[in-house]
Amino acid sequence: MTSHTVGQVMTSDVVQARRTTPFKDLVRLLDHHHINGLPVVDDDDKVIGVLSGTDLVRAQARRSGEDPTGPVTAHDLMTTPAVTVHPEQTVPEAARLMERRGVERLPVIDEEDRLIGIATRRDLLRVFLRTDEDIARQVAEEVLAGRLGLDPGSVRVSVRDGVVSLGGRVRLRSQVPEAVHAVWRLEGVVGVMNALAFDVDDCAPPAPGDTGVWGARER
Repeated sequence: MTSHTVGQVMTSDVVQARRTTPFKDLVRLLDHHHINGLPVVDDDDKVIGVLSGTDLVRAQARRSGEDPTGPVTAHDLMTTPAVTVHPEQTVPEAARLMERRGVERLPVIDEEDRLIGIATRRDLLRVFLRTDEDIARQVAEEVLAGRLGLDPGSVRVSVRDGVVSLGGRVRLRSQVPEAVHAVWRLEGVVGVMNALAFDVDDCAPPAPGDTGVWGARER
């Protein structure tokens, strides 16, 4: 089972600023493109920081009542270093990074740190727009048949609004959590309802004295 990569969901046409971009031009960029943040790059298109509308508002609040100063540029306002990702990283990896660092967007860079795209929370959430039919097909083909080797029809699969319901029987008890965890990791799945039964409890500890298992006595 493969996850989407950042390169597959990122926006390639990136609105960006240079370190010398003045304050008013930054405001115009955000307003014209209906965005709330952008990366700041140097003359080699390498990402040196990120800037948000919140940064601009804070800058104005700090300047209120102060004596006039020189022109304010992106270099003065940006957050640095920028939190970035590479296009080959998976969407779950990018989402975890975004959550851990508390950022709304991730500039995507190549092996030379040059800007090639941007991944926003909205971009990452697109994987949850998969249809229920597509999710059900992946559960049946990749998880149940492919990973667990189960016979078609031994497990019932239904999906509604991204919630997967599993019913039926599997041979081993250990296959139940394996199936549930594998389904939960699929992109677009928001919940798993488990009603699987099993025939053999292979998770129970062996009885004392059983030959060839824990606790068996040597003869």
